Amino acid sequence: MRKIILLLSAACIAALAVVGTLKKKDHEESALEKLREKYSVKHSPSVDHSKFAVLKQKFSSPQQVTGACISCHNERHTEVMKSNHWNWEREEYVKGRGIVYLGKKNAINNFCIGVQGNEQSCAKCHIGYGLSGGEMNYKDPNNIDCLVCHDNTETYAKANEKGGAPDASLDLNNIAQHVGRPERSNCGVCHFFGGGGNNVKHGDLDKAMFQPSREVDVHMASEGANMQCVDCHLTDKHNISGKLYSLSSMNHNRVTCEQCHTENPHESEVLNEHTLKVACQTCHISTYAKANYTKKSWDWSAAGKLKNGEPFIEEDSKGNDTYMSIKGKFVWGKELKPEYIWFNGNATHYLLGDKIKDTSAPLMLNPFAGNYKDTESKIIPVKIHRARQPFDPVNMLLIQPKLYAENKGEGAFWKDFNWQKSAEEGMKEAGLPFSGRVSFMRTESNWPVNHMVATKENAVKCNECHTRENGRLAALNDFYMPGRNYSSLIDGLGKFLLWATLLAILVHGGLRIAGSLKKKGAKQ
Repeated sequence: MRKIILLLSAACIAALAVVGTLKKKDHEESALEKLREKYSVKHSPSVDHSKFAVLKQKFSSPQQVTGACISCHNERHTEVMKSNHWNWEREEYVKGRGIVYLGKKNAINNFCIGVQGNEQSCAKCHIGYGLSGGEMNYKDPNNIDCLVCHDNTETYAKANEKGGAPDASLDLNNIAQHVGRPERSNCGVCHFFGGGGNNVKHGDLDKAMFQPSREVDVHMASEGANMQCVDCHLTDKHNISGKLYSLSSMNHNRVTCEQCHTENPHESEVLNEHTLKVACQTCHISTYAKANYTKKSWDWSAAGKLKNGEPFIEEDSKGNDTYMSIKGKFVWGKELKPEYIWFNGNATHYLLGDKIKDTSAPLMLNPFAGNYKDTESKIIPVKIHRARQPFDPVNMLLIQPKLYAENKGEGAFWKDFNWQKSAEEGMKEAGLPFSGRVSFMRTESNWPVNHMVATKENAVKCNECHTRENGRLAALNDFYMPGRNYSSLIDGLGKFLLWATLLAILVHGGLRIAGSLKKKGAKQ
């Protein structure tokens, strides 16, 4: 009888386990199905712009197109002109500085360094026209480039080194008559090519994202949800949500996975507990630069070499530039595992004119705030870009060099290949002192990895972190993690509990046996 009861009990436990597993799967599939259904309904334009008479006029300049847009979409230009995409800066609070205007106008990076003095080239990724030599009428709404964000023909393109003007060969009438909601092609033409080429900066944003497969990104996959950037980066009055922390510092107006997936997306409470300290991206983006190489390091100190008096380029077997006379030496990588840091949504920045305190260690240009004890902090994946870039060893300032000019003799490094002249002209345009000396120092910058989300089968496995040898989180040693860390106290407590449990079993079993023998003796 006891054997039958034990068998039935075991069968019930097994059945409950199976039912629980099925319920878990049903729960997760149900949540995902709702999201799939939501994003299966694709945006459909409510108007046909090709029928508007104002867009049938012959446009001789892009400013005329903007004027036509504003004539119907009145007051929209006032929204655009308040945005950081237009102003290249936003009001931010930076710890230790207070309220500052932070953006491309005063921040330094370790790719092409900065826009000061180089606006005519950098303006290819500005949503305006006429940005040249630092001069532009930011108050003239006709300088807004509506088409760069709203062209749906996928033919609009900015010209090189023309201060933001479009390519002269474009059919502006046709483009203006086929505008609509921004698509990946609109955002990607700038954000996928930041830093001077495909996937140079971010590592998780490249030209493969125009039409990605599920293996590259499950959300944007053409054969899947086919989501557009604006599906996550929601916009209100041309204020686009989301923060690029090379230029942002405050923990607000961010885009998060939880917007759709909630803070408890898993049926398993063990996995949900991880979300208290681990960002979704940490597990769900196992690698980045999946389809195209990204720059890992950039050495400006090697720039300036010439062959027969002319600049040259060297490439590796994959077609990546490993040396350019105008930029220096590069190291590229593909299918990279991220590095991991604590982050609470706040950051500080090196800005033009900041004094360098220590040149013996790499200068982090955008330090992220956070640690294990901070309740707002989570572990996030990042690409850390490392470089050697010019600085003034006397004034202890990072140098903003003048890189671009149309002609030789204007001090631009890309024309004259002279660091002293480039630094002198660049610092003069930035309104900063220059001692006449140029040295090079190591710098680093953080780039959060938020895209290229893996399929669930390719998410990070438990034992990639919970391991004593070469775990993904080995560099984060300010907390105890089961399976990774050794604690004599915890191990001793565990051993004590095991021995105590074994002893309790033996005592209990012994008492049961003794009691049974005693009963048998009494019956006899």
